[in-house]
Amino acid sequence: MSAQTVFTNGRIYTVSREQPWVTALAVRDGKILARGNAHDMDELIGAHTKVVDLGGKMVMPGIVDVHNHILLGGLSELFELRFPGTLTRTEILDLVSAAAAKAEEGQWIIGTQWGADLNGILNSDESLALLDAASGGNPVLLRDETFHNRWVNSAAMAVAGITQDAADPEQGTFGRDPKSGRLTGLMIEAASGIVERAALEQGAVSAEMNIAAVKKAINTLSAFGVTAFMDAASMQNVMQALAGLDDEGGLTAWAVCAMPAVEPTFLFGIAGDALFAEREQYRRDHVHPDFVKFFLDGVPGAKTAAFHESYLEDPIHGCCFRGETMMTYPDLIRWLGKCEKLGLAVKIHCAGDAAVSQALDAVDVVRSFNGPTDLIHHIAHASYIRPDDIERFAQLGVAADLSPMIWYPTTFLEAHREAMGEARAERFWPNKDLQNAKALMAGGSDWPVIPNPNPWNGIEGLVTRKNPAGAFADKALWPEQAVDLASAVEIFTINSARAIGLGDDVGSLDVGKSADLIVLNQNIFEVPVDTISDTKVEETYFEGSSVFTRSAP
Repeated sequence: MSAQTVFTNGRIYTVSREQPWVTALAVRDGKILARGNAHDMDELIGAHTKVVDLGGKMVMPGIVDVHNHILLGGLSELFELRFPGTLTRTEILDLVSAAAAKAEEGQWIIGTQWGADLNGILNSDESLALLDAASGGNPVLLRDETFHNRWVNSAAMAVAGITQDAADPEQGTFGRDPKSGRLTGLMIEAASGIVERAALEQGAVSAEMNIAAVKKAINTLSAFGVTAFMDAASMQNVMQALAGLDDEGGLTAWAVCAMPAVEPTFLFGIAGDALFAEREQYRRDHVHPDFVKFFLDGVPGAKTAAFHESYLEDPIHGCCFRGETMMTYPDLIRWLGKCEKLGLAVKIHCAGDAAVSQALDAVDVVRSFNGPTDLIHHIAHASYIRPDDIERFAQLGVAADLSPMIWYPTTFLEAHREAMGEARAERFWPNKDLQNAKALMAGGSDWPVIPNPNPWNGIEGLVTRKNPAGAFADKALWPEQAVDLASAVEIFTINSARAIGLGDDVGSLDVGKSADLIVLNQNIFEVPVDTISDTKVEETYFEGSSVFTRSAP
Protein backbone atom coordinates (compact mmCIF):
# COMPACT_ATOMS: atom_id res chain seq x y z
CA MET A 1 0.00 0.00 0.00
CA SER A 2 1.57 3.28 -1.08
CA ALA A 3 1.28 6.52 0.86
CA GLN A 4 -0.50 9.58 -0.44
CA THR A 5 2.10 11.87 1.15
CA VAL A 6 5.57 11.23 2.52
CA PHE A 7 7.35 13.83 4.64
CA THR A 8 11.10 13.36 4.65
CA ASN A 9 14.36 15.07 5.63
CA GLY A 10 12.88 16.56 8.79
CA ARG A 11 13.51 16.80 12.50
CA ILE A 12 10.18 15.30 13.50
CA TYR A 13 9.29 15.32 17.20
CA THR A 14 6.58 12.71 17.66
CA VAL A 15 5.77 13.28 21.37
CA SER A 16 5.96 9.50 21.62
CA ARG A 17 8.30 8.33 24.35
CA GLU A 18 9.13 5.08 22.59
CA GLN A 19 10.38 6.91 19.48
CA PRO A 20 10.53 10.66 20.15
CA TRP A 21 12.46 11.70 17.02
CA VAL A 22 12.19 10.48 13.43
CA THR A 23 13.12 11.99 10.07
CA ALA A 24 10.22 10.80 7.91
CA LEU A 25 6.46 10.19 8.03
CA ALA A 26 4.03 8.56 5.61
CA VAL A 27 0.36 9.56 5.42
CA ARG A 28 -2.63 7.84 3.85
CA ASP A 29 -6.35 8.66 4.14
CA GLY A 30 -5.60 11.42 6.61
CA LYS A 31 -3.78 9.14 9.07
CA ILE A 32 -0.16 8.37 9.81
CA LEU A 33 0.76 5.22 7.92
CA ALA A 34 4.39 4.88 9.03
CA ARG A 35 7.21 6.78 10.67
CA GLY A 36 10.97 6.34 10.75
CA ASN A 37 13.73 7.36 8.35
CA ALA A 38 13.88 7.93 4.61
CA HIS A 39 14.81 4.31 3.93
CA ASP A 40 11.69 3.15 5.78
CA MET A 41 9.59 5.14 3.31
CA ASP A 42 11.03 3.64 0.11
CA GLU A 43 8.41 0.91 -0.24
CA LEU A 44 5.60 3.37 0.51
CA ILE A 45 6.38 5.83 -2.27
CA GLY A 46 4.31 5.05 -5.36
CA ALA A 47 3.73 6.74 -8.67
CA HIS A 48 1.19 9.16 -7.20
CA THR A 49 2.78 9.77 -3.80
CA LYS A 50 3.54 13.39 -3.00
CA VAL A 51 6.97 13.70 -1.37
CA VAL A 52 7.47 16.75 0.88
CA ASP A 53 11.11 17.63 1.59
CA LEU A 54 11.11 19.35 4.99
CA GLY A 55 14.60 20.71 4.53
CA GLY A 56 15.69 19.76 8.02
CA LYS A 57 12.95 21.78 9.72
CA MET A 58 11.30 20.76 12.96
CA VAL A 59 7.89 19.13 12.78
CA MET A 60 5.66 18.22 15.73
CA PRO A 61 2.01 17.32 16.38
CA GLY A 62 -0.57 20.06 16.07
CA ILE A 63 -1.35 22.04 19.21
CA VAL A 64 -4.38 20.96 21.24
CA ASP A 65 -5.92 24.00 22.97
CA VAL A 66 -7.85 22.69 25.96
CA HIS A 67 -9.70 25.95 26.62
CA ASN A 68 -10.81 28.71 24.27
CA HIS A 69 -13.95 30.58 23.24
CA ILE A 70 -14.03 30.22 19.49
CA LEU A 71 -16.94 32.55 18.71
CA LEU A 72 -15.78 35.33 21.01
CA GLY A 73 -12.27 35.07 19.59
CA GLY A 74 -13.50 35.53 16.05
CA LEU A 75 -15.86 38.37 16.97
CA SER A 76 -13.02 40.13 18.76
CA GLU A 77 -10.73 39.87 15.73
CA LEU A 78 -13.29 40.96 13.15
CA PHE A 79 -15.61 43.44 14.76
CA GLU A 80 -14.31 44.84 18.04
CA LEU A 81 -11.94 47.49 19.32
CA ARG A 82 -8.89 45.57 20.51
CA PHE A 83 -6.25 46.88 22.87
CA PRO A 84 -3.74 45.37 25.32
CA GLY A 85 -4.43 45.13 29.04
CA THR A 86 -1.39 47.32 29.74
CA LEU A 87 -3.04 50.54 28.50
CA THR A 88 -3.77 53.37 30.90
CA ARG A 89 -7.22 54.87 31.31
CA THR A 90 -6.20 57.84 29.17
CA GLU A 91 -4.97 55.60 26.36
CA ILE A 92 -8.20 53.60 26.41
CA LEU A 93 -10.29 56.77 26.29
CA ASP A 94 -8.30 57.99 23.28
CA LEU A 95 -9.13 54.76 21.42
CA VAL A 96 -12.82 55.06 22.31
CA SER A 97 -12.86 58.67 21.11
CA ALA A 98 -11.29 57.68 17.78
CA ALA A 99 -13.80 54.84 17.34
CA ALA A 100 -16.72 57.11 18.20
CA ALA A 101 -15.60 59.61 15.56
CA LYS A 102 -15.99 56.89 12.89
CA ALA A 103 -19.15 55.24 14.26
CA GLU A 104 -22.69 55.85 13.11
CA GLU A 105 -25.01 57.55 15.56
CA GLY A 106 -26.15 55.08 18.20
CA GLN A 107 -23.73 52.35 17.07
CA TRP A 108 -22.33 50.22 19.89
CA ILE A 109 -18.59 50.48 20.50
CA ILE A 110 -17.49 47.11 21.90
CA GLY A 111 -13.88 46.51 22.88
CA THR A 112 -11.41 44.39 24.78
CA GLN A 113 -9.54 44.41 27.08
CA TRP A 114 -8.67 46.67 29.99
CA GLY A 115 -6.31 45.45 32.68
CA ALA A 116 -7.79 44.06 35.88
CA ASP A 117 -5.44 46.33 37.81
CA LEU A 118 -7.61 49.29 36.69
CA ASN A 119 -10.64 48.19 38.71
CA GLY A 120 -10.15 50.83 41.40
CA ILE A 121 -9.42 53.64 38.94
CA LEU A 122 -12.44 52.96 36.73
CA ASN A 123 -14.84 52.73 39.67
CA SER A 124 -15.25 56.50 40.03
CA ASP A 125 -17.49 59.38 38.95
CA GLU A 126 -14.54 60.92 37.18
CA SER A 127 -13.87 57.86 35.02
CA LEU A 128 -17.51 57.57 33.96
CA ALA A 129 -17.60 61.25 33.00
CA LEU A 130 -14.48 60.84 30.91
CA LEU A 131 -15.89 57.75 29.16
CA ASP A 132 -19.16 59.55 28.43
CA ALA A 133 -17.26 62.46 26.92
CA ALA A 134 -15.12 60.17 24.75
CA SER A 135 -18.08 58.17 23.44
CA GLY A 136 -19.91 60.99 21.67
CA GLY A 137 -23.23 59.64 22.93
CA ASN A 138 -22.72 56.14 21.52
CA PRO A 139 -23.18 53.20 23.90
CA VAL A 140 -19.80 51.74 24.93
CA LEU A 141 -19.06 48.29 26.36
CA LEU A 142 -15.46 47.45 27.24
CA ARG A 143 -14.51 44.02 28.58
CA ASP A 144 -11.70 43.47 31.06
CA GLU A 145 -8.89 40.98 30.52
CA THR A 146 -10.68 38.31 32.55
CA PHE A 147 -13.89 38.66 30.46
CA HIS A 148 -15.82 38.53 33.72
CA ASN A 149 -16.28 42.29 34.14
CA ARG A 150 -17.16 45.31 31.98
CA TRP A 151 -16.78 49.07 31.93
CA VAL A 152 -19.69 50.80 30.20
CA ASN A 153 -20.83 54.38 29.73
CA SER A 154 -24.08 56.09 30.72
CA ALA A 155 -25.63 55.54 27.28
CA ALA A 156 -25.06 51.77 27.59
CA MET A 157 -26.57 51.72 31.08
CA ALA A 158 -29.59 53.64 29.81
CA VAL A 159 -30.17 51.12 27.01
CA ALA A 160 -29.88 48.30 29.56
CA GLY A 161 -32.31 49.99 31.94
CA ILE A 162 -29.76 50.34 34.76
CA THR A 163 -30.70 53.32 36.94
CA GLN A 164 -29.16 54.86 40.04
CA ASP A 165 -31.57 53.02 42.31
CA ALA A 166 -31.00 49.63 40.65
CA ALA A 167 -30.33 46.76 43.05
CA ASP A 168 -27.32 44.58 42.41
CA PRO A 169 -28.16 41.42 40.45
CA GLU A 170 -27.66 38.01 42.02
CA GLN A 171 -23.98 37.01 41.75
CA GLY A 172 -23.02 40.43 40.43
CA THR A 173 -22.42 44.06 41.36
CA PHE A 174 -22.96 47.49 39.84
CA GLY A 175 -19.85 49.53 40.56
CA ARG A 176 -20.43 52.69 42.59
CA ASP A 177 -18.08 55.50 43.50
CA PRO A 178 -17.03 54.85 47.15
CA LYS A 179 -17.47 58.57 47.95
CA SER A 180 -20.67 59.53 46.10
CA GLY A 181 -22.38 56.15 45.88
CA ARG A 182 -23.25 56.81 42.23
CA LEU A 183 -22.98 54.30 39.39
CA THR A 184 -19.60 54.32 37.66
CA GLY A 185 -20.27 51.96 34.75
CA LEU A 186 -18.16 49.20 36.28
CA MET A 187 -20.08 45.93 35.87
CA ILE A 188 -18.91 42.99 38.00
CA GLU A 189 -19.76 39.37 37.05
CA ALA A 190 -23.54 38.93 36.45
CA ALA A 191 -24.01 42.68 36.07
CA SER A 192 -21.94 42.43 32.88
CA GLY A 193 -24.51 40.15 31.30
CA ILE A 194 -27.27 42.75 31.64
CA VAL A 195 -25.42 45.13 29.34
CA GLU A 196 -24.17 42.36 27.02
CA ARG A 197 -27.76 41.19 26.53
CA ALA A 198 -28.94 44.74 25.83
CA ALA A 199 -26.27 45.14 23.15
CA LEU A 200 -27.25 41.83 21.57
CA GLU A 201 -30.95 42.72 21.56
CA GLN A 202 -30.10 45.97 19.81
CA GLY A 203 -28.41 44.06 17.01
CA ALA A 204 -24.80 44.66 17.95
CA VAL A 205 -24.05 41.07 16.84
CA SER A 206 -25.92 39.30 14.04
CA ALA A 207 -26.14 35.63 13.00
CA GLU A 208 -24.08 36.46 9.92
CA MET A 209 -21.40 37.98 12.12
CA ASN A 210 -21.32 34.79 14.21
CA ILE A 211 -20.69 32.60 11.16
CA ALA A 212 -17.98 34.92 9.86
CA ALA A 213 -16.42 35.01 13.32
CA VAL A 214 -16.14 31.22 13.64
CA LYS A 215 -14.58 30.96 10.17
CA LYS A 216 -12.09 33.68 11.03
CA ALA A 217 -11.29 32.01 14.36
CA ILE A 218 -10.54 28.65 12.72
CA ASN A 219 -8.13 30.37 10.32
CA THR A 220 -6.44 32.09 13.25
CA LEU A 221 -6.05 28.78 15.09
CA SER A 222 -4.51 27.16 12.00
CA ALA A 223 -1.94 29.97 11.78
CA PHE A 224 -0.84 29.19 15.34
CA GLY A 225 -0.69 25.45 14.67
CA VAL A 226 -3.84 24.54 16.61
CA THR A 227 -5.47 21.44 15.14
CA ALA A 228 -7.78 20.54 18.05
CA PHE A 229 -9.50 22.58 20.75
CA MET A 230 -12.22 22.69 23.33
CA ASP A 231 -14.68 25.55 23.18
CA ALA A 232 -15.25 26.15 26.88
CA ALA A 233 -18.77 27.61 26.73
CA SER A 234 -20.64 26.26 23.71
CA MET A 235 -24.13 27.62 23.31
CA GLN A 236 -26.43 26.64 20.41
CA ASN A 237 -25.00 29.27 18.09
CA VAL A 238 -21.44 28.06 18.66
CA MET A 239 -22.22 24.39 18.01
CA GLN A 240 -24.44 25.26 15.07
CA ALA A 241 -21.66 27.29 13.44
CA LEU A 242 -19.08 24.54 14.03
CA ALA A 243 -21.37 21.83 12.66
CA GLY A 244 -22.22 23.94 9.62
CA LEU A 245 -18.57 24.64 8.95
CA ASP A 246 -17.76 20.91 9.18
CA ASP A 247 -20.59 20.13 6.74
CA GLU A 248 -18.95 22.56 4.29
CA GLY A 249 -15.55 20.92 4.76
CA GLY A 250 -14.17 24.10 6.32
CA LEU A 251 -13.58 22.94 9.90
CA THR A 252 -9.84 22.30 9.92
CA ALA A 253 -9.55 21.34 13.58
CA TRP A 254 -11.15 18.89 15.97
CA ALA A 255 -13.72 20.73 18.10
CA VAL A 256 -14.88 19.50 21.51
CA CYS A 257 -17.72 21.49 23.04
CA ALA A 258 -18.42 22.21 26.72
CA MET A 259 -22.10 23.15 27.10
CA PRO A 260 -22.91 25.51 29.98
CA ALA A 261 -25.06 24.07 32.74
CA VAL A 262 -26.29 27.60 33.46
CA GLU A 263 -26.48 30.46 30.96
CA PRO A 264 -23.23 32.45 31.26
CA THR A 265 -23.13 36.23 31.53
CA PHE A 266 -21.38 36.66 28.18
CA LEU A 267 -23.27 34.21 25.91
CA PHE A 268 -27.03 33.76 25.71
CA GLY A 269 -29.50 31.01 24.91
CA ILE A 270 -30.74 27.75 26.37
CA ALA A 271 -28.43 25.93 28.79
CA GLY A 272 -28.44 22.86 31.00
CA ASP A 273 -30.85 20.02 30.28
CA ALA A 274 -32.48 21.81 27.32
CA LEU A 275 -29.10 22.28 25.64
CA PHE A 276 -27.87 18.77 26.46
CA ALA A 277 -30.99 17.34 24.79
CA GLU A 278 -30.01 18.97 21.49
CA ARG A 279 -26.34 18.03 21.50
CA GLU A 280 -26.51 15.08 19.11
CA GLN A 281 -27.89 17.19 16.27
CA TYR A 282 -24.60 19.09 16.27
CA ARG A 283 -22.29 16.06 16.45
CA ARG A 284 -20.12 15.64 13.38
CA ASP A 285 -16.88 13.83 12.52
CA HIS A 286 -14.93 16.78 13.91
CA VAL A 287 -17.47 18.21 16.39
CA HIS A 288 -17.84 16.43 19.75
CA PRO A 289 -20.36 17.94 22.23
CA ASP A 290 -19.14 15.77 25.10
CA PHE A 291 -18.49 18.19 27.99
CA VAL A 292 -20.47 20.44 30.33
CA LYS A 293 -19.21 23.75 31.74
CA PHE A 294 -19.78 24.97 35.31
CA PHE A 295 -18.75 28.39 36.59
CA LEU A 296 -18.04 27.82 40.27
CA ASP A 297 -16.58 31.24 41.09
CA GLY A 298 -15.28 34.44 39.52
CA VAL A 299 -11.84 36.06 39.37
CA PRO A 300 -9.40 37.14 42.12
CA GLY A 301 -8.82 40.69 40.86
CA ALA A 302 -12.49 41.58 41.30
CA LYS A 303 -12.68 39.61 44.57
CA THR A 304 -15.26 37.26 43.09
CA ALA A 305 -13.09 34.12 43.32
CA ALA A 306 -13.66 31.90 46.38
CA PHE A 307 -10.68 31.47 48.74
CA HIS A 308 -9.99 29.73 52.03
CA GLU A 309 -8.32 32.88 53.38
CA SER A 310 -9.81 36.36 53.23
CA TYR A 311 -8.96 39.10 50.78
CA LEU A 312 -7.32 42.30 51.97
CA GLU A 313 -9.71 44.61 53.79
CA ASP A 314 -11.50 47.26 51.75
CA PRO A 315 -14.47 49.64 52.29
CA ILE A 316 -16.85 47.49 50.24
CA HIS A 317 -16.11 43.96 51.47
CA GLY A 318 -14.81 44.63 54.97
CA CYS A 319 -12.08 42.70 56.76
CA CYS A 320 -12.95 39.02 56.37
CA PHE A 321 -14.38 38.58 52.89
CA ARG A 322 -13.26 35.37 51.16
CA GLY A 323 -15.51 35.37 48.09
CA GLU A 324 -18.17 32.76 47.48
CA THR A 325 -19.06 30.05 45.03
CA MET A 326 -21.82 30.45 42.47
CA MET A 327 -23.26 26.98 43.06
CA THR A 328 -24.15 25.36 46.34
CA TYR A 329 -22.28 22.20 47.24
CA PRO A 330 -25.41 20.01 46.95
CA ASP A 331 -26.21 21.52 43.53
CA LEU A 332 -22.68 20.87 42.33
CA ILE A 333 -22.90 17.22 43.40
CA ARG A 334 -26.29 16.82 41.74
CA TRP A 335 -25.03 18.31 38.48
CA LEU A 336 -21.91 16.16 38.49
CA GLY A 337 -23.91 13.01 39.11
CA LYS A 338 -26.36 13.87 36.34
CA CYS A 339 -23.57 14.58 33.86
CA GLU A 340 -21.79 11.32 34.61
CA LYS A 341 -25.02 9.38 34.01
CA LEU A 342 -25.33 11.16 30.65
CA GLY A 343 -21.74 10.26 29.78
CA LEU A 344 -20.67 13.90 29.85
CA ALA A 345 -17.43 15.07 31.44
CA VAL A 346 -17.37 18.43 33.20
CA LYS A 347 -15.11 21.47 33.03
CA ILE A 348 -15.39 23.52 36.24
CA HIS A 349 -14.17 27.11 36.37
CA CYS A 350 -12.29 27.49 39.67
CA ALA A 351 -10.11 30.58 40.13
CA GLY A 352 -9.83 30.49 43.93
CA ASP A 353 -8.44 27.69 46.09
CA ALA A 354 -11.71 27.21 48.00
CA ALA A 355 -13.53 26.64 44.70
CA VAL A 356 -10.88 24.08 43.74
CA SER A 357 -11.39 22.26 47.05
CA GLN A 358 -15.15 22.22 46.63
CA ALA A 359 -14.89 20.88 43.08
CA LEU A 360 -12.53 18.09 44.14
CA ASP A 361 -14.76 17.26 47.10
CA ALA A 362 -17.78 17.00 44.80
CA VAL A 363 -15.95 14.70 42.38
CA ASP A 364 -14.86 12.57 45.33
CA VAL A 365 -18.44 12.23 46.60
CA VAL A 366 -19.91 11.42 43.18
CA ARG A 367 -17.21 8.86 42.43
CA SER A 368 -17.79 7.21 45.81
CA PHE A 369 -21.39 6.54 44.76
CA ASN A 370 -21.03 6.04 41.00
CA GLY A 371 -17.75 4.15 41.02
CA PRO A 372 -14.91 4.45 38.50
CA THR A 373 -15.43 6.11 35.12
CA ASP A 374 -13.41 6.90 32.03
CA LEU A 375 -14.72 10.47 32.09
CA ILE A 376 -12.01 13.05 32.79
CA HIS A 377 -13.38 16.12 34.55
CA HIS A 378 -11.40 19.36 34.35
CA ILE A 379 -10.70 22.06 36.90
CA ALA A 380 -10.32 25.06 34.64
CA HIS A 381 -7.58 27.55 35.47
CA ALA A 382 -6.31 25.61 38.52
CA SER A 383 -4.27 28.66 39.39
CA TYR A 384 -4.50 28.85 43.18
CA ILE A 385 -4.53 25.44 44.86
CA ARG A 386 -4.27 24.59 48.55
CA PRO A 387 -1.20 22.33 48.98
CA ASP A 388 -3.31 19.54 50.46
CA ASP A 389 -5.35 19.42 47.24
CA ILE A 390 -2.46 19.00 44.80
CA GLU A 391 -2.28 15.20 45.01
CA ARG A 392 -6.06 14.84 44.77
CA PHE A 393 -6.03 15.72 41.04
CA ALA A 394 -4.28 12.46 40.14
CA GLN A 395 -6.09 10.46 42.83
CA LEU A 396 -9.49 11.50 41.44
CA GLY A 397 -8.50 11.47 37.76
CA VAL A 398 -9.20 15.20 37.40
CA ALA A 399 -7.28 17.20 34.79
CA ALA A 400 -5.70 20.54 35.62
CA ASP A 401 -6.71 22.89 32.79
CA LEU A 402 -3.72 25.27 32.87
CA SER A 403 -5.43 28.16 31.22
CA PRO A 404 -5.13 31.00 30.47
CA MET A 405 -1.47 31.45 29.57
CA ILE A 406 -0.54 33.73 32.46
CA TRP A 407 1.82 31.61 34.54
CA TYR A 408 4.24 34.53 34.41
CA PRO A 409 4.01 38.19 35.57
CA THR A 410 1.12 40.11 33.97
CA THR A 411 -1.43 42.78 34.84
CA PHE A 412 -3.60 39.91 36.11
CA LEU A 413 -1.02 39.30 38.81
CA GLU A 414 -0.83 43.00 39.67
CA ALA A 415 -4.58 42.99 40.31
CA HIS A 416 -4.22 39.89 42.46
CA ARG A 417 -1.57 41.58 44.59
CA GLU A 418 -3.94 44.49 45.23
CA ALA A 419 -6.73 42.10 46.22
CA MET A 420 -4.81 39.44 48.16
CA GLY A 421 -1.42 40.79 49.08
CA GLU A 422 2.02 40.03 47.67
CA ALA A 423 2.77 36.71 49.36
CA ARG A 424 -0.48 34.95 48.46
CA ALA A 425 -0.65 36.37 44.93
CA GLU A 426 2.80 34.96 44.18
CA ARG A 427 1.62 31.39 44.91
CA PHE A 428 0.11 31.36 41.43
CA TRP A 429 0.10 28.29 39.14
CA PRO A 430 1.82 25.45 41.10
CA ASN A 431 2.62 23.62 37.87
CA LYS A 432 5.71 21.71 39.01
CA ASP A 433 3.90 20.51 42.12
CA LEU A 434 1.06 19.21 39.95
CA GLN A 435 3.55 17.47 37.69
CA ASN A 436 5.33 15.84 40.62
CA ALA A 437 1.95 14.60 41.84
CA LYS A 438 1.38 13.02 38.39
CA ALA A 439 -1.69 15.13 37.66
CA LEU A 440 -2.86 15.28 34.05
CA MET A 441 -1.92 18.84 33.05
CA ALA A 442 -3.43 20.29 29.89
CA GLY A 443 -2.62 23.59 28.19
CA GLY A 444 -4.99 26.20 26.86
CA SER A 445 -5.24 29.81 25.81
CA ASP A 446 -8.65 31.01 27.07
CA TRP A 447 -8.66 33.10 23.90
CA PRO A 448 -9.85 35.88 23.64
CA VAL A 449 -9.27 36.43 27.37
CA ILE A 450 -5.69 36.08 26.21
CA PRO A 451 -5.61 38.30 23.07
CA ASN A 452 -4.45 35.53 20.74
CA PRO A 453 -4.17 31.74 21.03
CA ASN A 454 -0.39 31.73 20.62
CA PRO A 455 0.86 28.52 22.27
CA TRP A 456 4.52 29.51 22.08
CA ASN A 457 4.06 32.23 24.69
CA GLY A 458 2.49 29.63 26.94
CA ILE A 459 5.19 27.04 26.34
CA GLU A 460 8.00 29.52 27.01
CA GLY A 461 6.22 30.79 30.12
CA LEU A 462 5.86 27.27 31.49
CA VAL A 463 9.62 26.81 31.17
CA THR A 464 10.89 30.26 32.26
CA ARG A 465 8.06 31.61 34.47
CA LYS A 466 8.88 35.00 32.89
CA ASN A 467 6.74 37.17 30.62
CA PRO A 468 7.76 36.36 27.02
CA ALA A 469 6.70 39.81 25.82
CA GLY A 470 9.39 41.44 27.95
CA ALA A 471 6.93 43.12 30.32
CA PHE A 472 7.89 42.90 33.99
CA ALA A 473 11.35 41.93 32.71
CA ASP A 474 12.96 41.87 36.15
CA LYS A 475 10.44 39.38 37.58
CA ALA A 476 9.84 35.66 37.47
CA LEU A 477 6.66 34.21 38.94
CA TRP A 478 7.39 31.47 41.50
CA PRO A 479 10.29 30.13 39.39
CA GLU A 480 10.44 26.87 41.36
CA GLN A 481 7.25 25.88 39.53
CA ALA A 482 8.86 25.84 36.08
CA VAL A 483 8.67 22.61 34.06
CA ASP A 484 11.08 21.29 31.41
CA LEU A 485 10.44 21.91 27.72
CA ALA A 486 9.51 18.33 26.82
CA SER A 487 6.84 18.39 29.53
CA ALA A 488 5.56 21.76 28.32
CA VAL A 489 5.16 20.36 24.80
CA GLU A 490 3.30 17.32 26.15
CA ILE A 491 0.99 19.65 28.08
CA PHE A 492 0.00 21.37 24.83
CA THR A 493 -0.30 18.20 22.74
CA ILE A 494 -0.88 14.67 24.04
CA ASN A 495 -1.97 15.70 27.55
CA SER A 496 -4.61 18.08 26.22
CA ALA A 497 -5.74 15.47 23.70
CA ARG A 498 -6.27 12.96 26.50
CA ALA A 499 -8.08 15.53 28.60
CA ILE A 500 -10.65 16.30 25.90
CA GLY A 501 -11.21 12.64 25.01
CA LEU A 502 -9.19 12.57 21.78
CA GLY A 503 -6.00 10.93 23.01
CA ASP A 504 -6.47 7.88 20.76
CA ASP A 505 -6.74 10.06 17.66
CA VAL A 506 -4.53 13.14 18.06
CA GLY A 507 -1.80 14.68 20.19
CA SER A 508 1.19 12.62 19.02
CA LEU A 509 2.55 11.41 15.70
CA ASP A 510 1.84 7.72 16.23
CA VAL A 511 0.87 5.30 13.47
CA GLY A 512 -2.90 5.24 13.06
CA LYS A 513 -3.50 8.70 14.46
CA SER A 514 -4.75 11.70 12.51
CA ALA A 515 -1.97 13.30 10.46
CA ASP A 516 -2.19 16.65 12.25
CA LEU A 517 1.26 18.18 12.21
CA ILE A 518 2.97 21.55 12.09
CA VAL A 519 6.23 22.73 10.50
CA LEU A 520 8.17 25.26 12.59
CA ASN A 521 10.66 27.96 11.67
CA GLN A 522 13.03 26.84 14.43
CA ASN A 523 13.80 23.78 16.49
CA ILE A 524 12.49 24.78 19.89
CA PHE A 525 14.82 22.25 21.56
CA GLU A 526 17.91 23.90 20.06
CA VAL A 527 17.27 27.59 20.75
CA PRO A 528 17.60 29.59 24.00
CA VAL A 529 14.47 29.09 26.09
CA ASP A 530 13.75 32.81 26.12
CA THR A 531 13.30 32.72 22.32
CA ILE A 532 10.71 29.92 22.19
CA SER A 533 8.00 32.57 21.94
CA ASP A 534 9.58 33.70 18.63
CA THR A 535 8.52 30.40 17.06
CA LYS A 536 6.36 30.69 13.97
CA VAL A 537 4.32 27.96 12.32
CA GLU A 538 5.29 27.79 8.67
CA GLU A 539 2.70 25.21 7.68
CA THR A 540 -0.17 23.40 9.37
CA TYR A 541 -1.50 20.04 8.19
CA PHE A 542 -4.88 18.69 9.29
CA GLU A 543 -5.65 15.08 8.42
CA GLY A 544 -2.69 15.15 6.05
CA SER A 545 -3.81 18.22 4.08
CA SER A 546 -2.19 21.63 4.28
CA VAL A 547 -4.60 24.12 5.83
CA PHE A 548 -2.19 27.00 6.48
CA THR A 549 1.01 28.18 4.80
CA ARG A 550 2.84 31.24 6.06
CA SER A 551 3.54 33.78 3.35
CA ALA A 552 7.08 34.99 2.88
CA PRO A 553 7.71 38.28 4.74
